Amino acid sequence: MSVVERVTAGFLPLLDSAVLVTAREKGFAASEGIELVLIRENSWASIRDRLAVGHFDVAHVLAPMPIAFNLGLAPLAARTVVPMALGLGGNAITVSLDLWRSMRERGASESFEPASTGAALHDVIEDRARGDGERLRFAVVHPHSGHNYELRYWLAACGINPDTDVNIVIVPPPLMADALTSGRIDGYCVGEPWNTAAIAKGGGRIATIKAAIWKSSPEKVLGVSAAWAELHPQTLSALLRAVYRAAQWCADTANREELSALLAQPAYIGAPAEWLLPALSGRIATGDGSVISAPDFFLTYAKAATFPWKSHALWFYSQMVRWGQVNPSRANDAIAHETYRPDLYRAALKSLGAALPTANSKVEGALTRETPVGSAGASLILGPDGFFDGRVFDPDKLADYLVAQTAAR
Repeated sequence: MSVVERVTAGFLPLLDSAVLVTAREKGFAASEGIELVLIRENSWASIRDRLAVGHFDVAHVLAPMPIAFNLGLAPLAARTVVPMALGLGGNAITVSLDLWRSMRERGASESFEPASTGAALHDVIEDRARGDGERLRFAVVHPHSGHNYELRYWLAACGINPDTDVNIVIVPPPLMADALTSGRIDGYCVGEPWNTAAIAKGGGRIATIKAAIWKSSPEKVLGVSAAWAELHPQTLSALLRAVYRAAQWCADTANREELSALLAQPAYIGAPAEWLLPALSGRIATGDGSVISAPDFFLTYAKAATFPWKSHALWFYSQMVRWGQVNPSRANDAIAHETYRPDLYRAALKSLGAALPTANSKVEGALTRETPVGSAGASLILGPDGFFDGRVFDPDKLADYLVAQTAAR
């Protein structure tokens, strides 16, 4: 097929840009008649601004960002829709070796188990407060990020107030490891390979991972200018098909070495290929010489990894409310509900025979094991999903959840 449309996409140097990079480099985009131009940026603010002013048609964005754009929480933001997720999982919380030693002395699990690591961190913070020690400083990549909300969720569930017991600052992903090793921060939550970077530099220990805090949860999504999507519906459908095929290719273990070499190039992540292999294989080096198996650490295809669940969007919205970024209202509920667009996903992928969930939302935490679920096209297995503290998020009971979360703040 000859190229009929040029699509410009912004991205950050992160592992979960893999499906976009693969769509271009392995020819999936070209086979759909698309010249996919990828432009690397170094901060989410740049992605936001260039999407808003029309430099980008689409972008690799943090899963909550388009919701924040549409709620008016970001300067310059344009109306944005999410027709596809770019994977599940992929991030972790890494702490300095000094902090990890203190946590281990207080019973932190070596196996990424969030409850015991959080309880140990709670005890460290209490001891520092009694000794007049400075607050610990943690970094996240953006206020409207899964990293921020999941770090806060973990801390709060373990009895740590994210607003008063620690300081949370913003650092771009590629600078996280250096900020930790230079002593500017005590820990951070970021996507790969920037946790493995701290391990490789001998400066950190992975305390827990996203896949343990909220199983089967999204990290990045394809953010699309709503104006562009309305003007180019056929091109958007073609792009979604290309990215879906790329996600299948990325999930094939036979392609793992090639994918890591592809992403390692300076134009993309610009980091050693061996930094990318732990997340791709699910064999995570912790930083203290051990390796832990986490097969669901990062998924590009299995478990409907690219489906834009409205329940995911509404949970992120619930955290914006919980932490005072937006007031709840019926109008805001509706904006959050309409940002993710499974209808566009289904329309684009039906012709491929893809596994298409019959529902747009699910109860997060309802599946405790891998479970066959209703789907059109191919068969589909989901789960386990949900949160480490056993709480459940039912999007049909959003108002009740908002009240309970705000009270627990």
